[in-house]
Amino acid sequence: MSAPIRTGSSPFDAGPAPAAPAVRALTGKLGPVAIVFMVVAAASPLTVVGGAAPLGILLGNGVGFPALYVASGVILLLFSVGLAAMTRVVPRPGAFFTFVGHGLGRRAGLGAAYLALLTYTTVQVAVYGYLGYILSVTFAQLGVAELPWWLWALAVAALVGVLGYRHIDLSSKVLGVLLVGEIGIVLAVVAGVVLTGGDQGLSLEPFEPANVFSGSPAIGLTFAIAAFIGFEATAVFRDEARDPARTIPRATYAAVIGITIFYTLASWGLVMAWGPDHAVDVAAADPGAMILTTTAKYLGTAGEVIVNVLLITSMFACVLSFHNVITRYQHTMANAGLLPGAVGAVHARHLSPHWSSLVQSATTVLLVLVFALAGLDPVLEVFTWFAGVATLAIAILMAVTSLAVIVWFRRTRQDARVWNTVVAPALGLVGLAGAAVAIVANFPLLVGDVDAAGNQQFGATSAVLLALIVLCPAAGWVQAVVLRRRSPETYARITEAIG
Repeated sequence: MSAPIRTGSSPFDAGPAPAAPAVRALTGKLGPVAIVFMVVAAASPLTVVGGAAPLGILLGNGVGFPALYVASGVILLLFSVGLAAMTRVVPRPGAFFTFVGHGLGRRAGLGAAYLALLTYTTVQVAVYGYLGYILSVTFAQLGVAELPWWLWALAVAALVGVLGYRHIDLSSKVLGVLLVGEIGIVLAVVAGVVLTGGDQGLSLEPFEPANVFSGSPAIGLTFAIAAFIGFEATAVFRDEARDPARTIPRATYAAVIGITIFYTLASWGLVMAWGPDHAVDVAAADPGAMILTTTAKYLGTAGEVIVNVLLITSMFACVLSFHNVITRYQHTMANAGLLPGAVGAVHARHLSPHWSSLVQSATTVLLVLVFALAGLDPVLEVFTWFAGVATLAIAILMAVTSLAVIVWFRRTRQDARVWNTVVAPALGLVGLAGAAVAIVANFPLLVGDVDAAGNQQFGATSAVLLALIVLCPAAGWVQAVVLRRRSPETYARITEAIG
């Protein structure tokens, strides 16, 4: 937040907010590179290359899967055009929450806020499950006393909580170092493939139409879209950016383009490493180990060990980045009067949303303990189920945001650029809506809701998880309705978020 709420011509201005006893303004000097590091770290590049890409090859459209990263990148770049235009004229840090509220009304905005919290909370806890499992297995193999996954997850949550409590600059530096390591090892593997000519020579077969549309491209697109989760959170760091009007759009475009190029190149390298004739078979043998076996083949045992280590740091970077995103969403909502006021306070020395960080840490601990007591498998259930929820929720959020951008600019006429405010957002909306439909159609497969024969079915698991995606925004909508009746001043401030 750069200034207190002020009165003016905006339909959301409602006079000055009540005086706050604590500092509530986030500040910082983050440049485009620092913000890109944080949001790309949330996308967890090495985890995607090592986990999602092999599954996309196996369950999606086979060797044509790399082309779907290009398709996803185009869709999300179109979405980013409208997002960047909205960022310039609505200088608020709430991202989805604020933009949907301005375009489609406060009730829709508050619904989007709760859906965003669900998205980032579920993807974070999903990674905690996977990370806890990997740490448990890794240290057991090293001869360290074997501990359950949830204890490792709680230990990581404690470290993330410490970093999240402090100034954002510290997190950005940690994430930057980890991200460079991830990208470096993947590029080294791709370089090894290119220099040796791969298994069957280098080719562009993954981009041939016959391969792109083979198998199940809808399932492949689902995995590809999921790999981008986190890039859109650039706007959340607005108040901590050096020059928000320039930094946020640049960081958004850089994140989308960078992620697209990286994932396309990396997945193409995986296919070339084993050849178009054998890549699917290697993925089928053990999708989770495909990146390890590929690294061992082209970089030797030392490379395999490095990838093992960086897979762990990749997931740590992911949960730290999402922790920062969630704390800022909560901070923004608290300053709009939608969460307890203390959550919106800022630490006097660290200049961080420290109470929001503590709330987020407590939420993580609670969820991990609940899953542990329920006996959920950290990979097959915690990771698979909640990653599926996050994937569908983010597609819906971005589609609704694209619609809000179009409506806002058509109503206010604040930007005369048709491409930026109508055409690009509309194309992005169509692509994202199509992706959401594809995800729903394949949701049972995403969350492992299959019968004994391996066929997907809309069973109890799918029903409960899909219900979360409906109930969370519905709860926000209901809260907005109640606030409109009982606290008109708070209702009027919903989309201001102390901007």
